[in-house]
Amino acid sequence: VAGIVVQSAFITTGQRCSCARRLIVPEGPQGDAILEAVAALSDRLLFAPWNSPTEPYAGPLISEKAAAAALAALQERIDAGAQVIRASGPVGNLPGAFVKPAIIDVTGVDVPDEEMFAPFLSVTRVGSFDAAVEAANATRYGLSAGLVSDDPAHWDRFIRRIRAGVVNFNRPTTGAAGDMPFGGLGASGNHRPSAYYAADYCAYPVASFEAGSVKNIEGEIKGLR
Repeated sequence: VAGIVVQSAFITTGQRCSCARRLIVPEGPQGDAILEAVAALSDRLLFAPWNSPTEPYAGPLISEKAAAAALAALQERIDAGAQVIRASGPVGNLPGAFVKPAIIDVTGVDVPDEEMFAPFLSVTRVGSFDAAVEAANATRYGLSAGLVSDDPAHWDRFIRRIRAGVVNFNRPTTGAAGDMPFGGLGASGNHRPSAYYAADYCAYPVASFEAGSVKNIEGEIKGLR
């Protein structure tokens, strides 16, 4: 579970459109164990591939301005009452806008419903599967969602009820394939200009009706007289 979460939220520095920015976990010991594992794995992330090409790494944000805006948005959520599980901040001694991954608990906190394109993960604790789906849908965005579960019944219920254009089961949310439709719902847009949907998106279909040869049609008309 932790590997899927870290790859979804942090590996591309949170700058990919399908990155996970919210994590919904069960209340109690199970949720605590998941968060401990995610936090421990995020601590192992390196911040430049040249340090160790075989280890997972998180690159820089696109600019210093983007990093400052992301850290300000994170602080806004903390000021609103979010509990810090893993603190963020600039990474020193590296050229570029590197920031450390952050994990905050926003359970019961009214936080802005805006995307943060940074390696920041907001956690919500829930008491049931139904509450998890409700929490996942409590946003105006709906591009990508994921579920980690070995219960196929949960898969079926999730895909029928989640408001997202791309759904992932037991895999990271950032691995969209070009041979599958890709698009979202709500403020995330509603087009699917990929896979076999691309032809409909990029071309105008022409309807063609055929009635047979002219001679046969004339014969049918004469027969009606």
